[in-house]
Order: sequence, then C-alpha cells, then structure tokens
Amino acid sequence: MILNIFLFCLGIALLYLGSEWMVKGAASLALSLSIRPIIVGLTVVAFATSAPELLVSLIAAVKGFSGVSLGNILGSNVANIGLVLGASALVRSLAVDKKLVRREIPFMIGVSGLFWLICLDGWIGRVDGAVLLAGLAFFLILGIMTAKKSENTKDEVPAQKRKKVFWYIFLILIGMVGLIVGAHLLVNSAIFIARQLGLSEVFIGLSIVAVGTSLPELATSVVAGARGEYDISIGNVVGSNVFNVCMVMGTVGLFNPMSVDMRLMRFEFPAMFLLSLILLVFARTGFTLSRVEGLFFILSFFLFIGLSYWLSMG
Repeated sequence: MILNIFLFCLGIALLYLGSEWMVKGAASLALSLSIRPIIVGLTVVAFATSAPELLVSLIAAVKGFSGVSLGNILGSNVANIGLVLGASALVRSLAVDKKLVRREIPFMIGVSGLFWLICLDGWIGRVDGAVLLAGLAFFLILGIMTAKKSENTKDEVPAQKRKKVFWYIFLILIGMVGLIVGAHLLVNSAIFIARQLGLSEVFIGLSIVAVGTSLPELATSVVAGARGEYDISIGNVVGSNVFNVCMVMGTVGLFNPMSVDMRLMRFEFPAMFLLSLILLVFARTGFTLSRVEGLFFILSFFLFIGLSYWLSMG
C-alpha cells in the first residue's frame, strides 16, 4: 500500500513536471512564431495541459478501467472550471475576451452537451470518437483562422531563433516522456489504492486522478492570471475542456471503444454541463470573473466531489 501511494505521488509529480516542460516549450514556440496569446491559450497550451488526461484515460481504457477513463474527463472538466478558474479569479479578477464569450465558451458548452448526448446509450464507439475528433478539427480550424498577430513584430536573428526553436522542441519531447511514465504510474497505483480502500473506480477517476491530471491547468492558469495574462489563463481552461472531450474521448472511442457507467447520468454529466453554462453567464456580466465568482466556483468543485462520493457509496 505504502509503495503504491509513493508511486501515485511520483506519477502526479511526473505528470506535473512533464506538462510544465511541455507547456513552456509549446507556448514559447508558438509565441516565437508570432501567434496571438489567446490562440496560444486555446490551442497550444490547452493541448499540452490536456496531454495527462489523454494518456491516463487512454491507458485506463486499454486496461479495461473505463470508470477511471471517463471519470477522469468529467472530473477534470469540472476541476478546470471550479478549481482552476476559481483559484485564478480568487488570486486576481480575470478580464474575459469578448470573442471568447461569443465563440469559444459557447463551443465548449456545445461539445459538453454533445458528449453527454453521445454517452446516453451507454457506449462510446468508433463513430462517436470520429464525431468528437471532427469537432476538435473544427475548433482548431477556427483558431488557426485567427492565429497570426500583426506582421509588424520584428523578427529575431535567424540563428538565434533557430537555437530557441530547438530548445523549445527539446522541452516538449522531455515533457512527453514525463507524461507517459507518470500516466502509467498514476493509473496502476490509483486502481490498487481504490480497491484497497473500497472506493469505486469512477470516483477515483472523478476526484484524485482528475485533480492530479488538472495540476498543469491549475499551475498555468493561476500563474498567468497573477501576471495579468488573462487570455492564456482563461483560454487554457476553455481550450483544455474542449480538448478533454474531443481529443481525449474521441481518441479513446476511436481506438478503444468502451462502456459508460449510466450512474454518471444522475449527477456528474449534468454538473459538468451546468458549470459550463454558469461560466458563460459569469463571463458575460461585465466580461470579468470576479473574486466572488471565483469563490463560488471553488465551493462548487468541493460540493461536486462531496456529492459524487456520497452517490458512489449509495
């Protein structure tokens, strides 16, 4: 038991460090290529911070632990809004880009609703996976269409730029290694601990694993928000939720179809969708997320964990 707790903590540490390196490399590479910060947050950083969810959910699904796989995504999306954005807004009120309110947040709500609808038949199949991945492709095309900043920025000396690009790529690759090893350790140890404590696989996925895989989003968004980089802070969360549903569950459905625990329809799916709607409402009121709204999100997250535990024991 002690060894598995150690391996679980080591897995989380590797996920955190791996995604930190990957985020730093990916974001720096994108910004060095003159891509707008909001697009960096919505796409490049969101992809990098969703990599832990992808690997953990895919590995769990392949090993037959569909409860951990699906619970990880539902829990991560709730944690991203409730814990990550809540903590970021609590540190400092966040200004919200109007384009984000009109386009990307509604898109996130749409794919969350689509994901819920797809799971109503109790199965995520290859067709479902293809539909979700098509949604991701559409989201990326939207981002690419507005990706470039103004062309007035000065280019660096080519040799200097080339060295930096190689360093950023190296960080991304090292980060990916950390993510792969960390994901394996996290899944294996989490399943063992869940069985020893008599907890359901779904609850472990919804809570501990979800929070573990959301640490990159938490670190990235809180630091970005404290520095006043609101576009990356909020864009990271919105983009990450889209990637979690479309990329992660789309990939799992396409390569390893799995069953859905229908008990999640009672509370977890509605909670994820409702919290996404509340984010849109808060974001539209003055185009800011205040400290009070941040506190509301944090309390909502802990209420979600508490009710999920109670329902899993029923």
